[in-house]
Amino acid sequence: MGWALLFIAPATIGLVALYLWPFLSTFVKSFQDVPAFGPATYTGLDNYVELVGDGEVWKAFGNSALYTVLVLLGIPLAVVLAALIEQVSRGRSVYRVLFFLPVVTLPVAVGMVWRFIYNGDFGLLNYVLSWFGIDGHYWVADPRFTIYAFAAVGIWMGLGINLIILGAGLQAIPKAVYEASALDGAGRVRQFFHITVPLLSPSIFFVTILTVIAALQMFDLIFIMLRSVNNTALADSKTIVYLFYEKAFVQFQQGYGAAVAIVLLIVIMIATALQFRLQRSWVFYG
Repeated sequence: MGWALLFIAPATIGLVALYLWPFLSTFVKSFQDVPAFGPATYTGLDNYVELVGDGEVWKAFGNSALYTVLVLLGIPLAVVLAALIEQVSRGRSVYRVLFFLPVVTLPVAVGMVWRFIYNGDFGLLNYVLSWFGIDGHYWVADPRFTIYAFAAVGIWMGLGINLIILGAGLQAIPKAVYEASALDGAGRVRQFFHITVPLLSPSIFFVTILTVIAALQMFDLIFIMLRSVNNTALADSKTIVYLFYEKAFVQFQQGYGAAVAIVLLIVIMIATALQFRLQRSWVFYG
């Protein structure tokens, strides 16, 4: 018993210090007014009442929801790419490594590169569009386009890990199933929709869970691509996590920021529970 406790102690200490204690501390602060200097005072549900009536919070939640929906569109793309890569007989690992590179690249570097690509004056995207006679835009300076621009980057960054997970799911599908369907006259397209997608649905479900959680927590792209250049579109493009950062660490309203974080946690838990509920109707565990 003593040895067992000793072996699990590092993981337990890390869990308590890095997850449990910060959560409890944040939960307590959400019921307090925590000034930059001086002791905290208990305010009850005041932070939550103010949060419900704060239009800025609803706008941030709306931006996060829109970003999440757009990033989810990258999952069908990942399924198609994973299926195509699985058909490659040579160099399959090379393709996976190339798609996986954004995952291991620093978010700061990714944000800086894409800020240059989206630049309205000399950006690469507008330059390419000019080849086809299309007028470019200030993609990250116009609030009409910022969330969509971020979603494109989010899809690109998430392709790597999605392809790894979906590729593993594809390799678990028995080849005999495809051979039997081919004998019955099924073509590649019919096999994809009637065999690949249903048997890959557990992996798709897992990728969906990860994508929704990561999308609702999106912060770094906003911070790097907008705030660092004092972009005027920032006011209309904040995600809920960026709003939490701004309230807690810029305006020093730590109690209010903690309330925003707790509400976000509840939203993520509800979204995850809802996905587990709905997966019964479309995930096939054959």
